Parts: sequence; structure tokens; C-alpha cells
Amino acid sequence: MAYAYLFKYIIIGDTGVGKSCLLLQFTDKRFQPVHDLTIGVEFGARMITIDGKQIKLQIWDTAGQESFRSITRSYYRGAAGALLVYDITRRDTFNHLTTWLEDARQHSNSNMVIMLIGNKSDLESRREVKKEEGEAFAREHGLIFMETSAKTASNVEEPLMRQLFFSHLNLCC
Repeated sequence: MAYAYLFKYIIIGDTGVGKSCLLLQFTDKRFQPVHDLTIGVEFGARMITIDGKQIKLQIWDTAGQESFRSITRSYYRGAAGALLVYDITRRDTFNHLTTWLEDARQHSNSNMVIMLIGNKSDLESRREVKKEEGEAFAREHGLIFMETSAKTASNVEEPLMRQLFFSHLNLCC
């Protein structure tokens, strides 16, 4: 299928934060409760129409393990945006955000829009990271912030649509 624009996005963050589940929910509108660890990278795509124009979104889901960092760094090139994901029920994933952010900024172009995603918002009773902490981190580092749930699909569409909007602004204005 022909398309007017192609936007590449990368999903980054620690192992087990739900990156693959977010990708699957966005591309296939389904949740898979048991998911194998991503080895290297996985890829998903989706076509959308905005203002009568076909737009292809390529989403690259990266492995969260340190041993794959050197491989996943090459996928930052050409990315219009990044979703930096942490698990709201695991404090350690939030504590590692600075390292992920430094990596993203070092290996991407300066126009790449980065959105901070607190995933697993459906597990409120197990929350270890307050929403206000995510908002403060995002504000401090100039990021867009949102909480999502890949399981319930809450706010899964919104981050990539916002990314697309900001990426388009970077290209045209």
C-alpha cells in the first residue's frame, strides 16, 4: 500500500516494562499476557490516515537487557520519536530512566521527540511510582508524559498519535 509519509518510532526501557505489549496493542489491538523476552529488536507497523493522507508508522520494540544495548543503539537513527517506558509497579525501572534518556539523546538526532510512558496503570494497587513523579521527571527533562495500560488499551493510541503530531511539526515548521 502506498503512503505519503513514513515515521519511525522506537520503544525503549528496561526488560519487562511492557514494551512488546504496547507494540502489540497499538498494531494489532490485542493483549498477550505471556510474552517472550525480546531478543535484539521486534518490528511492527500500522497505516493511519490523517487529512486524507496515508501515513505508515514503523514501531521498533527494543530489547531491555543490557547485553543488547549495542545492537539497539543503531535503531535510534532515523527515528522521529521514542517512547521511554517504565513500569509503575517497579521502582527500579523508573530509577533507570536517566540512563535510557542519555542513551537516546546521544544516539538520535536532536529533533527526536521523546515521550515518557508509565505503563501498567491497570495495576494501581501495586503502584510503586507515583504519577506525580513521572510528571516531574518529564518536566525536568523536557519530555511529554502519559500513563498507559497495554492490558486494557488505556491511552495506548494517544502516545503514538501525539508523537506523530510533534514529529510532523518538526518536519514542516
